[in-house]
Amino acid sequence: MKHFLFLCTLLVTITISAQRNSLKNIYSKNNNIGIGTKVPDQLLTVKGKIHTQEVIVDLKGAVAPDYVFEKYFKGFSTLKPNYKMLTLKEIEDYIKENYHLPKVPSSEEILENGLSLKEMNLLLLEKIEELTLYTIQQQKEIDLLKKQVENN
Repeated sequence: MKHFLFLCTLLVTITISAQRNSLKNIYSKNNNIGIGTKVPDQLLTVKGKIHTQEVIVDLKGAVAPDYVFEKYFKGFSTLKPNYKMLTLKEIEDYIKENYHLPKVPSSEEILENGLSLKEMNLLLLEKIEELTLYTIQQQKEIDLLKKQVENN
């Protein structure tokens, strides 16, 4: 029986040791886990590439940009009352001065602060919705001009 317990203890020790050796780039500090870093600054910090098939990001109170269409078609937005869609001229002026889109962080800001996938995806969706509305407006103008040309 003594030998059996010794053998079990030895096997468990070898298994744990082998597992530890194969996971030598995983660290824990202040209840945070680091992969590829000894100083994790979030619940899970990974320094390196991640291969996955899908990432699901919870919005946690963030508003999806349906407010863009709501404001355009209703004239106001209950989802985001202070939202204002800029004119193309206002966007052009902003880009000339700042070299990036309004609300979109500059390359320096991204380099310094990183990039929140949740915030950026919502922002990009807002910009896509705005572009869709600009395209609709432009198409209406094109159709009107075509009619005017046909009538002359």
